[in-house]
Amino acid sequence: MRVKRITAALSAFVFALALGACGNEDEPVLLEQHEQTEISLSWWGNDVRNEYTIEAVSRFEKEHPDIKVKCSYSEWSGYEARSQVQMVSGTEADVMQINVGWLSQYSADGNGYYDIEKLTDKVDLSGFTSEMLDFGRRNGVLNAIPVAMNAETVYINKTLYDKYGLEVPKTWDDLFAAAKVMSPDELYPISGSSKSIWLYCIAYAEQNNGKHFFSDSGEINFSREDLKLMIEFYNRMVSEKVMPKVEDYQRFNLENLVYAGTVAWVSDAMNYNQATIDRGSEVVVADYTGLENTPVGTGWYAKPATLYAISKNTEHPDEAAMLLDYMLNSPGWAQLQGVEKGIPVSRIARDYLEQQGMLEGLQYEASLLMENNDQLSPMNSLIEDTFLIDEFINACDLVMFEKNTADEAADILCEKYKEKYVFAE
Repeated sequence: MRVKRITAALSAFVFALALGACGNEDEPVLLEQHEQTEISLSWWGNDVRNEYTIEAVSRFEKEHPDIKVKCSYSEWSGYEARSQVQMVSGTEADVMQINVGWLSQYSADGNGYYDIEKLTDKVDLSGFTSEMLDFGRRNGVLNAIPVAMNAETVYINKTLYDKYGLEVPKTWDDLFAAAKVMSPDELYPISGSSKSIWLYCIAYAEQNNGKHFFSDSGEINFSREDLKLMIEFYNRMVSEKVMPKVEDYQRFNLENLVYAGTVAWVSDAMNYNQATIDRGSEVVVADYTGLENTPVGTGWYAKPATLYAISKNTEHPDEAAMLLDYMLNSPGWAQLQGVEKGIPVSRIARDYLEQQGMLEGLQYEASLLMENNDQLSPMNSLIEDTFLIDEFINACDLVMFEKNTADEAADILCEKYKEKYVFAE
């Protein structure tokens, strides 16, 4: 049992001497017993996130003195590895931060986490739209609540683009035109990590073929020709100096003004661009890159930045739900967290931040761009599989280093993907 009994059983026998009066026999005084319920909370993050979360938990405990919260946290890689073991063994935290991909991995049938809709007397869901809650549903069961939404976004160093007389790019052609002007000075118009560029190439392919990479049933919906198109496009961007190879990508080159832009998540807006801004450059949010006559946002995806879930094995669902509600909706938590995890999707938390003047800046602008674009598609978490990304980059390198033709590399990539996935007919 995770219940601590804080029992102060002091038997204080006080004997009063009544001088010149009738003496009364004092009865023993037993102080009241207090029962404190202990629940656990786990999350991943850096030192900044750890510090404000611990402080926010302290605020919760002060408001709920009958609840003690045991905290467990680490960097992402260690958190993911430990959580995999805990989910299998049923020893996960009562309340936990989860990645959206875990819903499919651990709760495909909707039974992997507690049904939060059974706890609506403790968790206020009125600040969430049904569309937002659907991101946390599996098989109709509300397994988790999104904290904020996320999408890959294009960030441009406008100061550098202005220097070369260039407009902020909107289309792929704009990027290739910028490369012709910038490359003599060894500048790249855009850049990105392997996952970001993988999704960037998928956006280009989807704008050309009009279909999603994955079907609704989880089959690969791209043909060999579609994969060839992605391979050729990646290599064209590298060879024409639009971007560096993903293996060569270094975030500090944004600050060093080697990259005039980058593709990164909404939630990473400041992580990637703060140093550049601090050095005097104006960084702006650009439109989602597209073809000239394609609706802006076609081929791009949105997903929950992160979610909170309650363990199906919790012995204290009410107390866990009270903590979850505090994390999602309370001013005390919202004040400390701010937009560090993204712009809250809880209307209650967002209204508070707006009243406090905390909704501003590059990340907020990126979030608004995402929210106001109706072309973005809900992301299938399978599309972030590192197997898919690594094999795609390997296939691109085969062509880049002239070991295979694009046709041959596409054939190799198809065979690799068939080892793990089924292709749609």
